[in-house]
Amino acid sequence: MKGRPGQFFSDGRRKVDYVLVFHHCRQTSLKGSAHHHPPHRLNVCVDLGVGVDSVVEEAYLEGDPAEGEKVLIREEFEARLLEAGLEMERDTEIRVYGPSFTRLHAPWSVLSREAEFLKIKVPTNKSYRVREERGLSGTLSEFWRKMNQPFQPSIPQLDHSTKHLAHCFSRDKLHLNLYLSLCLNLFISSFLFCFFFISISFSSPLSLPTIPPLISLSPLCLSGITTLIAKGVYDSAFPLHDLLHDEWARYGAFYKYQPVDLIRKYFGEKIGLYFAWLGLYTQLLIPASIVGVFVFCYGCNTVDTNIPSQEMCDEHQNFTMCPLCDRACDYWQLSSECGTARTSHLFDNPATVFFAIFMSVWVAMFLEQWKRRQITLNHSWDLTGLEDEEVETHTLLFIYHYGDRLPGYLINISSILFMFGLTFSLVFGMIVYRIVLSTVMAMSPDPQTKSNVRVTVTATAVTINLVVILILDEIYGAVAVWLTELEIPRTERDFEERLILKAFLLKFVNAYAPIFYVAFFKGRFAGRPGDYVYVFNDYRMEECAPGGCLIELCIQLSIIMVGKQLIQNNMFEIGIPKLKKLIRAFKDKGISLEEREGQLTRHPQQWNLDYTLVPFDGLTPEYMEMIIQFGFVSLFVASFPLAPLFALINNVIEIRLDAKKFVTELRRPDSVRTKDIGIWYNILSGMGKFSVIINAFVISFTSGFIPRMVYQYMYSPTGTMHGFVDHSLSYFNISHFPSGTAPTSKAPNITFCRYRDYREPPWSAEAYQFSKAYWAVLAARLAFVILFQNLVMFLGLLVAWMISDVPKDISEQLKREKKMLVDVFLREEKEKLHLVQTLFSKNHPSEDAWWLNTFQLISHRL
Repeated sequence: MKGRPGQFFSDGRRKVDYVLVFHHCRQTSLKGSAHHHPPHRLNVCVDLGVGVDSVVEEAYLEGDPAEGEKVLIREEFEARLLEAGLEMERDTEIRVYGPSFTRLHAPWSVLSREAEFLKIKVPTNKSYRVREERGLSGTLSEFWRKMNQPFQPSIPQLDHSTKHLAHCFSRDKLHLNLYLSLCLNLFISSFLFCFFFISISFSSPLSLPTIPPLISLSPLCLSGITTLIAKGVYDSAFPLHDLLHDEWARYGAFYKYQPVDLIRKYFGEKIGLYFAWLGLYTQLLIPASIVGVFVFCYGCNTVDTNIPSQEMCDEHQNFTMCPLCDRACDYWQLSSECGTARTSHLFDNPATVFFAIFMSVWVAMFLEQWKRRQITLNHSWDLTGLEDEEVETHTLLFIYHYGDRLPGYLINISSILFMFGLTFSLVFGMIVYRIVLSTVMAMSPDPQTKSNVRVTVTATAVTINLVVILILDEIYGAVAVWLTELEIPRTERDFEERLILKAFLLKFVNAYAPIFYVAFFKGRFAGRPGDYVYVFNDYRMEECAPGGCLIELCIQLSIIMVGKQLIQNNMFEIGIPKLKKLIRAFKDKGISLEEREGQLTRHPQQWNLDYTLVPFDGLTPEYMEMIIQFGFVSLFVASFPLAPLFALINNVIEIRLDAKKFVTELRRPDSVRTKDIGIWYNILSGMGKFSVIINAFVISFTSGFIPRMVYQYMYSPTGTMHGFVDHSLSYFNISHFPSGTAPTSKAPNITFCRYRDYREPPWSAEAYQFSKAYWAVLAARLAFVILFQNLVMFLGLLVAWMISDVPKDISEQLKREKKMLVDVFLREEKEKLHLVQTLFSKNHPSEDAWWLNTFQLISHRL
């Protein structure tokens, strides 16, 4: 944005700090003809002060009543801004139609007043040297710093060896402020205004609850700019884009660290913390990706020596399997699934158990590292001790009781349950689709079609699932906003947390419901030959492949994860802002020819250029897509070790894509001061704990790890995996097929067919009942779940104990700064006392003792 004109008022000195925009309408002009819009009456209430009755006057406006009231509300609102001390400049040209801009500038008197009232911390000119590490730790830190140098952005680096003390701003102590002595104008117009004035002092941008209104035309006048925009009084409100270094918003800088301090100075702490969190998350994905690739390579290297895969591929074993569907399907040989068995071993091998434990510890380490990073940023950005402001979302003209909110709560609960039911219904619909398509393809006379039933059904079903997930994601996001508004939250923070929670629950169920079905339900309710479970009395429930459902879970997870990131997170983020700009340009075609020619002859100002950008809708969508991705990385990582690698590749692109979007596609958002990422950390922590349970059950019940271990150590005659496939397959007598379900083609010399389960053979007294091996495997699975959870919980506690939340150097600096600040102000008070004593001793020597005692008492109380 460097070099763009229009950053100042017409005098060229006062900087434009904020812009208010509203639209002129042809048919609603106040000077419009009464023939088209007859005059209407509007009551104006003038408040004359406490104890004096209000005077109600009547004002007659010509034109549309709604537009006429908006004009008066705008005039009153802007008058209140002028009373608060802001300086204002409006467009001088007369517009018939189109946007009109009101520029605002905050002078030093307003900035200093609000900064002092809010106790904003600013750096002072008192500094100290940070203790440098020595010995081995110092050598390692210096080595790491030099290794990281090529990855640092090419910007002036801060001097981390010197730390300036920070103290709450005070107009009485201007001589102590560092930035005032170095760069007064920049500090006033950009730093303090963008960070504190807009986002906090007015509750909502530029709403002045502390200024008593002189004229009350509408309850909207008592509201902030957010409410006025929602009601159409203003079209938009935003600060102007200024400058951000190319080292961040350029794709060529993908390998470099983000200039987090510059992001914070430009966009504020809230957005700065988001990009700091995203950067740390991406950085820690590197070791997880490396370990995941090693686990995958281990599967590739051992696939040729894996005994169960060799047995399934051995044609001489002659395992005749039961038909996959009734009547139309024939008996088949297990060796025909050789490719599936070999592919399954790539993801279902002993190394995946280690990887699941590693990733559970990784989640705990990531959360601990973020807490340390957050504390470090709070100290660096002088946010220590900051208390979040509770911003009112609406004017408290009415007191909402529980009974007023009860209908909204009931609608919320019923709507969320309905959408949960909708999601589960769509999952059930996909199950029916897979069953029907499998049956139809199995009845095809084409041998090629029959051989590709599983691949075709899985690929098409997952693709349809992906499309449905993307569509429902957009619908659920809009529904979550509507449901949150029905609850009438009291504060901005309350509104945001409720919205995040609803959107997360809906999108979590939407994204993971199909994956949960494949992981834990598919094939477990299909029954057995001779006693299958049917859907609509005609179609058998689908079963897992002979190698298990883990490979299908891996395919489902990879397609949904990669497709969601590629389409929703990247293509939508590029395309939607451009589409919105195109729609806005199409709307602006309604401007008259004369005004359009006038606009072309004028040089475009910065506020005109920024107005064409897309409004900022908050960080919730940005966080949400990363949280859902975090779920893919942590929840089902035992089935897909390459998930961290795909997430890392996506995030490297995502960071630069978001940077470019924030700088070039979006209007500059209001700066918000905050010291943490809010409820998102609680969601991350909850998903981390939930991932331990999910991975334990995936390894125990979805993968073949436990059955293999049980066979090797309990049933194998040689203590090896030889004979495992035969042990895991049960027998069925083909003469026991119910009438009308046996294959139509008669296979000679076949008395028994095999199926994947642990059941008694047909010649047993308890034919087709669960065998002892089944109960042994089930007990081992449950025991592993308990062992896995306790082991991971212990390792997580160990990591939390080893990594302190507050870095040791930061803790020492905080104690040191507190002591130094006390010394600085005590020294200053002593100097004042000495000066006063000197003056009084010269003018009133006899009263010296009395004044000395008095000022000592005052100094002691101060």
